[in-house]
Amino acid sequence: MIDLKVVHLNTYDGNGGAGRACLRLSDALKANGIDSKVLVYYKFGQNPKIDTFSKSPLQKAKAVYNILSERYFAKWLSKSVKTPFSLQWFGRSVINHPDVKNADIIHLHWINHGFLNPRFLAQLDELEKPIVWTFHDSNAFTGGCHVRYGCEHFHQQCGHCPILKISGKDDISHKTWVRKQKAYTRLNFHIVAPSQWMAASVKFSSLLGTRKTTVIPNTIETKIFKPYVKSEAKKVLKINPDKFVLMSGFMPSKNDKHKGTPYLVEALEILSRRSGIHKENIELVIFGNKENAEMPEFPFKTTFLGTINKDDHLAKCYSAADAFITPSLEDNLPNTVMESLSCATPVIAFTTGGIPDMVKHLQNGYLAKYQNAEDLANGIEWLYQRPNKEEIQKAARLSILTDFSEEVIAAEHIHLYETLIDLLPK
Repeated sequence: MIDLKVVHLNTYDGNGGAGRACLRLSDALKANGIDSKVLVYYKFGQNPKIDTFSKSPLQKAKAVYNILSERYFAKWLSKSVKTPFSLQWFGRSVINHPDVKNADIIHLHWINHGFLNPRFLAQLDELEKPIVWTFHDSNAFTGGCHVRYGCEHFHQQCGHCPILKISGKDDISHKTWVRKQKAYTRLNFHIVAPSQWMAASVKFSSLLGTRKTTVIPNTIETKIFKPYVKSEAKKVLKINPDKFVLMSGFMPSKNDKHKGTPYLVEALEILSRRSGIHKENIELVIFGNKENAEMPEFPFKTTFLGTINKDDHLAKCYSAADAFITPSLEDNLPNTVMESLSCATPVIAFTTGGIPDMVKHLQNGYLAKYQNAEDLANGIEWLYQRPNKEEIQKAARLSILTDFSEEVIAAEHIHLYETLIDLLPK
């Protein structure tokens, strides 16, 4: 293995799924002998392993201005929908930063919210280094949206955007598409898709359909997200060890679209009315909820854990659950699914996005028909009634160790990096 310096660029430090995935990959690479560093646009936390472009008070102020301006204008120009949209009008140059200049590989992650707009992306070509870009959502190949649902305008040149208040052939989404096309014409980069679904989406896009794409999943800290004895983990949460515990993540409100909360509520209502289901034996646990969120009514006793900041405690929460339910309608490779499986807790989810890359139907979980609350309820009942739940739990943990462990994913990235360096002109 050759000596490699890799610099990872992300907007935030662990804020959201992309930030977590970025840091996990960097740590995995370092554990496998790679000089890997994470540089973020704006740093919220105190993690010494993460450096930032915005160190001085002036740089921080400029970053905050860019971030807030980007988000404000996008919200002002968009309809009142839950789909995130980026204009990418604001940004900053990174090519003169010493860590970027000295790196052998520049690895891009989530770069929106005023960080690397098309103009500053194209600047990276001046460094003449291999560039890898992991797509944590769809924004890189759309005219602005991060989550597409059924929209296929990205197959062409966007325009007539269903998210924008003023929509037409030459609307902001089309103009953004044109700016990206010009930037991508200048910039050579290799795409990493964390899921087969994301790779297929890229191939359909007019912007990047001909680019080389490699499917490499995100990784997870398997020594932190590990199984604990379920009865003991339930005691930690002050839950009766005999209860069948359902767990789900933060849901902004019952009207939230992207996370599919209404389907979860409906599935639980359906389940509660079925014969053979003893409501008093089931408890729902929700983590990550905000105090001011409009929470729906659930038919089972519900415990709200709030935000959990310590991963080892989060692992115990996953371990306390008999099933983790995610009703998400579109997700690339959600961290919560991987974390749950790594803690030997089966996952029940819709067949959507990259979830089928992790959840194998009736092996380590249940894949329900898309947007079908009845089938989501079937998945919960299947696990509830199953006599040998331990087999499913063992399969969940093994699936992560086999396909998503730090060693496996680091090795795949290192192979890609070395291949790209070998292609450089000698």
